[in-house]
Amino acid sequence: MRVVALAFGCVLVLGGAGAGWLYWHLDHNIRSVDIDGALGDDRPARPAATASPSAVPSAAPVDTGVLNLLVLGSDSRTGKENKALGGGDSGGARSDTAMVVHLDAGRTGATVVSIPRDTLVERPACPTRSGGTTAVAYGVMFNSAYSVGGPVCAVKTVEHLTGVRMDHYLEVDFTGFADIVDALGGVDVTTPVAIDDDRSHLDLTAGEHHLDGKQALAFARTRYGIGGSDLDRIKLQQQLVKALLDKVSTEGLLTDPARLYRTADAATKSLTADTGLDSLTELTGLARSLGGLSADAVRTVMMPVVPAPSDGNRVVPDEPEATQLWKSLR
Repeated sequence: MRVVALAFGCVLVLGGAGAGWLYWHLDHNIRSVDIDGALGDDRPARPAATASPSAVPSAAPVDTGVLNLLVLGSDSRTGKENKALGGGDSGGARSDTAMVVHLDAGRTGATVVSIPRDTLVERPACPTRSGGTTAVAYGVMFNSAYSVGGPVCAVKTVEHLTGVRMDHYLEVDFTGFADIVDALGGVDVTTPVAIDDDRSHLDLTAGEHHLDGKQALAFARTRYGIGGSDLDRIKLQQQLVKALLDKVSTEGLLTDPARLYRTADAATKSLTADTGLDSLTELTGLARSLGGLSADAVRTVMMPVVPAPSDGNRVVPDEPEATQLWKSLR
């Protein structure tokens, strides 16, 4: 969002036909899904919005109230580029990375809660594109919601699990994430142990590393090289999120317009957003509201879980801690 906001600001400064084409191109990169229209009113209550004056005198006030976003990483398994990045041979797509991003009132702090994909949940009935509904399913893996009903079912399942209204939805696809990291010039991470995972094609010694896009994607996907647990993989994903926040905040993209455009192009090409966040203008408005949010003010946690009684390879929410966590985000 910050990259898109920077690019949008440059477009406004440029003006003229060239700027108009840049805006049109970046804006039309973003794919859209109508979550609100599909789910209707049978959802958790939405917190009241509050607005604060913009730091830019000529700009409209920005919403600075509590906001919750569901951010998914979709692991597409098809296409030449995805297979080259370790996508495999099976069809379809999965949501192997799921994070609820909670923005505090005032937007000076945030909490990112990872939901393990192996969590056994009750998947509610979800509307389908054909006009029907999927059946309610009990004790199924969390990431099956996306496979069965796409973004709409993923949002409904998260809201059913948490009791928290998802105000917005953002999805970054498999190859797009690698392109964003490459456009930024790579990202720096530290691993306390060596990682050797043939499945994600990642081989790192213990210590500090500068990762390109393909390596960063493997870093986010690996689990067999760090014990085989999805919970261990989540720790690496959260480390990567913080590293990317630091990268964007310190990179000085405004001084390199060509790299800024490449990054914004990669970011918007990789995005699917709900209809309230599917344009440069809307993404920029949200980014402006986060102007005072630093990487140090972002807390990363995982939904408390315990091994599932029915299957030691799966997990279930650890109660009452999980419910208490979600209540704190409403």
